[in-house]
Amino acid sequence: MKKRTYLLAIIPIAAVAFSGMLRMQPFVSAAQANRKLELEQRIISLERQELDSIKSGNINAFSDLLADDAVFLNSRGFGDKALVVKNTAAFKLEDYSMDNIKVVPLSDNSGFIAYKLTEKGSAHGNEISGTVYASALWVERSGKWVCLFSQETPAE
Repeated sequence: MKKRTYLLAIIPIAAVAFSGMLRMQPFVSAAQANRKLELEQRIISLERQELDSIKSGNINAFSDLLADDAVFLNSRGFGDKALVVKNTAAFKLEDYSMDNIKVVPLSDNSGFIAYKLTEKGSAHGNEISGTVYASALWVERSGKWVCLFSQETPAE
């Protein structure tokens, strides 16, 4: 009888301990955490550089941040680098804000960013303002960081 009581007391304790082990995160060293934070900050900074180059009207700086084989997607469909640079040159960004920023590191030299973008500007003499959910894939190629994919989805 004592053995059975002992087992009945141990089973709930073991179950709680085991369930806690399932929720545990793998050990992450301080160096790994720092690399992840640095990558996240780099990708956010690159995304801001891209938007700031549009805001300042520096299309060459904007173009330099895009991979030659980049793919862009919005409500009108797909576009390549040449089309996006051409369309962006006709747009004057006056102000923007990035909110709810999420960055997912994919490797030591790539990461994905998603955020809510509120922007105000003008194109072809018409004032434009709105909010979109934006995402981008940034990769380092030959020591240079470039945007390989970007998507904007209108926010409702």
